[in-house]
Amino acid sequence: MAKKQILGIKLGMTQIFTEDGKVIPVTVVESGNNIVIRNKTADKDGYCAVQVGFGEIKDKHVNKPMKGQFEKAGVKPVKFIREIRLNSESEYNAGDIIGVDIFADGDLVDVVGTSKGKGFAGGIKRHNFARGPMGHGSKSHREPGSTGAMLSGPGGRVLKGKKLPGRMGGVRTTVQRLTVVRVDADRNLLLIKGAIPGPKKGLVIVKETIKPKKAKK
Repeated sequence: MAKKQILGIKLGMTQIFTEDGKVIPVTVVESGNNIVIRNKTADKDGYCAVQVGFGEIKDKHVNKPMKGQFEKAGVKPVKFIREIRLNSESEYNAGDIIGVDIFADGDLVDVVGTSKGKGFAGGIKRHNFARGPMGHGSKSHREPGSTGAMLSGPGGRVLKGKKLPGRMGGVRTTVQRLTVVRVDADRNLLLIKGAIPGPKKGLVIVKETIKPKKAKK
């Protein structure tokens, strides 16, 4: 389990220049201050985890059960709550603040987000299928083609997992081994090299990578 994790909002992409004049495309993530709401332990809950909250929300948008959770922890209501699984009990206490300074320039991270929803899409766009002949006699330009064997027995069906037209995007997506180019603790910003999942103002989880650099032989 990744030890360092933080919630944030994707602001968009830009570019920065290094000292030697190279241009680096980066995604800006605004993290703010994550607040610890609750700790879960193996003795009481059966596993170790920490609940982290992020984002401002008005009191009128908080239901009574959640309001009780916040009051018990002694923290202000937050918009997003996520649970971070741990291998051992958390070192944080309820009310502690987690900032972007847990990361440093050059760290490798994995970013989790919900990909952009693109609605209903055909096989060519969704699965990169090749189109059919474009001649007038073809009558099969962008159709999916055969979906199964022409049998009357058990084999005469569409097999599970068949790539077909359908809803595209809007799923949990992870991009691994991205580099933290810059940490701006004053403005609570993380500049991550490359693109990350999701639209602007979408919630993302930034955590230390599970695939660190291999030691050189």
